[in-house]
Amino acid sequence: MNQEEVVARLRAAGCVFAEDEAALLREQATSTAELTSLLERRVAGEPLEHVLGWVELGGARYAVGRGVFVPRQRSRVLVEAALELLRGRDAPVVVEVCCGVAAIAAAIGQARPDAEVWATDVDPAAVEMARRNLRPDRVVRGNLFDGLPESLLGRVDAIVANAPYVPTDEIAMMPIEAREHEPRRALDGGRDGADLHRRIAAGAVRWLATQGAVVIETSRRQAGLTRAALEAQDLTTTLRRDEAIDGTAVVGRR
Repeated sequence: MNQEEVVARLRAAGCVFAEDEAALLREQATSTAELTSLLERRVAGEPLEHVLGWVELGGARYAVGRGVFVPRQRSRVLVEAALELLRGRDAPVVVEVCCGVAAIAAAIGQARPDAEVWATDVDPAAVEMARRNLRPDRVVRGNLFDGLPESLLGRVDAIVANAPYVPTDEIAMMPIEAREHEPRRALDGGRDGADLHRRIAAGAVRWLATQGAVVIETSRRQAGLTRAALEAQDLTTTLRRDEAIDGTAVVGRR
């Protein structure tokens, strides 16, 4: 099956970037039979990243798969903010909560190989995938901070989170790829989308080092709610916005 045939199938299925997707599918496949299988999955509406088995973030590829949340490019705002916070700190400690496949934690660790990077998620499928992207013994299953070793208390320089922030009533308006192929608990942020942000803020303080900070991805519309959650814990907040990738995060510092 040549490039033009694959592009035509993808375009007919409504794929906006059919040419790019076709090239990736053909690169991934090791045979015509495998290409046909991958193409059928994509045409049926499965996210491209699930079909490929990886997602690219910041120039590196991280494992993803069926039934897990796919990191978006806008989450690079978390990586950039965390790396800025860690500048000048030797052997910093970083924790990603609600980590999914831990692509953010892995990207931070790749940029700062001296860092002690941990990740935690409540979903066993996500934890299993995250252990392919980060040191397996540094990925724990737990609800937010549950499962982290107590030796990290008061030592964490940066806590990062792309926690769900889609309001419950708006999930039905999300693209079908997300609604049908990603776990609902990785999308549902509660009534106003900030339920998890409040819980993260409330639980984070006891883990932070003296100059530690929390970085939470949010939307431009909900940034005020995220700031309020962090400020309620006596953290000083700043807004970080990257227009190029439509990324928004709130940083809360001790």
